[in-house]
Amino acid sequence: MAHSNKVKRSVETPEGSLCVDLFERPGGGYGFELYRRDGEDPSGWYPIGGYKDLHFETEEAAWQAADRAVPWFRDQATNSG
Repeated sequence: MAHSNKVKRSVETPEGSLCVDLFERPGGGYGFELYRRDGEDPSGWYPIGGYKDLHFETEEAAWQAADRAVPWFRDQATNSG
């Protein structure tokens, strides 16, 4: 049985076309990925960042890496609470 990452926080752009998920790995550790979706395509979110295989020991380290990698992340994360 495959184990899935557990999303700890998801941060979207105001228009809802981009999102960063910060997740906990089932075997320990954390990661993040950048996703995109198109309003006219009902298929959902597509990974576009290439970050999902990066491994971080703490949630804070994954958060900091997402902040460095995704230019809009900090502002949206701050505004989303």
